[in-house]
Amino acid sequence: MGQGQRPLNGGRRRFVGVAAAGATTVGLPAWLAGCGRASPALEGGFAGIDMARGHALREGRWASQPVAKERRTRVLIAGGGVAGLAAARALRQARIDDFALLELEDEAGGNARGGQLGGLACPLGAHYLPVPGDDAREVQDLLEELGLRRREAGRWVYDERYLCHSPQERLFFQGEWQDGLLPLTGVGADTLAQYRRFAQKVEALRRAAHFAIPTLRAAPSAPLVDLDRLSFGAWLEAEGLDDPQLRWYLGYCCRDDYGAGLAQVSAWAGLHYFASRHGFHAPGDGLDAEREAVLTWPEGNAWLTRRLAAPLAGRLQTRQVVLRIEQTRSGVAVDAWDAAAQQRVRWQATQCIVALPVFVAARVVVSPSAFLSELAAGLTYSPWLVANLHLSSPLRDRPGAAPSWDNVVYGTRGLGYVDAGHQRLDPTPAPTVLSWYRPLGPSEFDGGDGRRLLAERPWEAWRDEMLAELSVPHPDLAERATRLAITRYGHAMAVPAPGLRARLARTAPGGEVQAGRLHFAHADWSGYSIFEEAFTRGHLAGEAAARAA
Repeated sequence: MGQGQRPLNGGRRRFVGVAAAGATTVGLPAWLAGCGRASPALEGGFAGIDMARGHALREGRWASQPVAKERRTRVLIAGGGVAGLAAARALRQARIDDFALLELEDEAGGNARGGQLGGLACPLGAHYLPVPGDDAREVQDLLEELGLRRREAGRWVYDERYLCHSPQERLFFQGEWQDGLLPLTGVGADTLAQYRRFAQKVEALRRAAHFAIPTLRAAPSAPLVDLDRLSFGAWLEAEGLDDPQLRWYLGYCCRDDYGAGLAQVSAWAGLHYFASRHGFHAPGDGLDAEREAVLTWPEGNAWLTRRLAAPLAGRLQTRQVVLRIEQTRSGVAVDAWDAAAQQRVRWQATQCIVALPVFVAARVVVSPSAFLSELAAGLTYSPWLVANLHLSSPLRDRPGAAPSWDNVVYGTRGLGYVDAGHQRLDPTPAPTVLSWYRPLGPSEFDGGDGRRLLAERPWEAWRDEMLAELSVPHPDLAERATRLAITRYGHAMAVPAPGLRARLARTAPGGEVQAGRLHFAHADWSGYSIFEEAFTRGHLAGEAAARAA
């Protein structure tokens, strides 16, 4: 991420955004100043995404513009997110260099872009990658290629510089910080008993079915089909798992991975969160101190997408709005609005990889296949907001667990914050950036129109909500905050609602989704917006297009 955002240091304009033209300097609300201190000025605004450019497609702003230029290429990739970048890598591996990749924003990467705030790198979206399992062999190959993993004495080891440093995560609960995110401080015996029962359920399902990442490698089975039919909340109720602390934690996990709550995601999705990776460990089972190994960087997963984009050079065309994709007798014609040159360009290609969100693909593909239209009609998306806050110095801390990479406040609308400086090897106190994540999909907190809120709510309102939430564990937050950059995603991720797995089995069976000369690649085709899903589908589409070209 980071398209539309400039480095935020020196005397340059701090932020470039749609709803906030240029920098804005405002005082914090009096209720946040606290203890009679004068509230410092906080510069801020929207950055990172050009919402107007994307909405222009929906509004048909350039539909009547004549074609001003024609270009030819062997393979055209529409969309420069993780799937599009993975497809480009697969084409290069197949020794196909005659291709072009069209990206809407100013930088490729999709939901895995990064930026800078006060000269410090920070994520604008996805900020970590779990160490992949054996099903994600394409991702494993990428990590080996980038030098992140290597074989030593017959086993794979990962570069410790990029494995998340300890402590990894903590929860502000009952007035103090505790290690881990499962509420433990002062909980009763009934709560602990429900933790153990849920752990037993997860382990039993892990043995009965294959919860794979990427999901296309999971063999169909009766348990998975049954779990797809009902919501996670309904499954918990049927199992008698009604403890408030357990349900809060599981709801947090759903909002974290899917952007929606227990009532909106399927039981398959809610259980997949645990069963596909590290399970669920109740206190006292001997494994509760175990943490899932994850790779992370100050700029988040932009570390990966920038390395995928680097070899593309002139083949990567940014600021391109794909308007129309049509199969012809001899190939594929793709019309795009070049926002830099302010002209409509028609690309002629023999094959096209459509690495666009499904709802966009269904809009721009002429005479879309039935499977594309069906999936587009059945998908719902969760909006997201990511706020990066620059701090002049480290925060004072409450009692309990030490400052961690991931820091969550119990019972809040947001998902807490990630510290972009956590991976620093120098222990000297220094400025840092906190990245606060706020899903806006339907949940126990939000039932309204999240996209409308993102488009209409001023940045100051998001600032106030974030500072109010994080000032509970950090009363000195406002006095140390200097700059704020807010990135909005109206269609951040597809929600794995009940029945989606069955719909995907009908519309997109197997790993390759193809209609004639069109090869579809996006995490939407998995109904699960994570790096492994997008990368695998992009890689497979690139291989298929290379064979056909």
